Amino acid sequence: MNQQDLFLMSDAALRDVIDMIDHDQLSQPAPAEWSRKPNPTLRDIIAYHAYDEAWVPDVLAGRTVEEVGTRHDGDLLGDDPIASYDDINDAAMEAVSRDLDFDRIVHLSYGDFPLGDYLVHTSTYRAFQAWSIAHSLGLDFSLPEPLVDGLWEILEPQIEGFRAMGVFPPEVPVPAGSDREVQLLGKVGYWKP
Repeated sequence: MNQQDLFLMSDAALRDVIDMIDHDQLSQPAPAEWSRKPNPTLRDIIAYHAYDEAWVPDVLAGRTVEEVGTRHDGDLLGDDPIASYDDINDAAMEAVSRDLDFDRIVHLSYGDFPLGDYLVHTSTYRAFQAWSIAHSLGLDFSLPEPLVDGLWEILEPQIEGFRAMGVFPPEVPVPAGSDREVQLLGKVGYWKP
């Protein structure tokens, strides 16, 4: 699996979960570790994902943080947060669906990286956040099998390096005989029974 396909599947998984959220659930508290904002709500988490998605076309166009400036600051969700997120997600998915040079350098808030690395970084976050949101709300959701296979393929050689950088928490033991999704979630420290 290439980085483009991984991003598109991860982004679709996160959107699937966000689209399952009821409007009245948006005010529910979210785990503090999901946000730098004190006492985050689920709406705050979706707002951050909308912000992250809004940057995708700019990053792929080669724009720097300074060039984009404050364009994506403020409330991107408005009165219909789920529909607004979906519109922003549409633009991100369209941008990533084009022909891409994975070796081209893009400019991120935390440094310059090859485009392929950026797609892996964002894919990883989106996929595990999709599972975490669904799990916290008790939604009937599993990461699609091709996405789980792709995450194993691309992440397995990098998991310990990511963990050393603080991207992943410590590995969590999972029940014997667990499927590949649960094994992956345990390996990256996200599994919760």
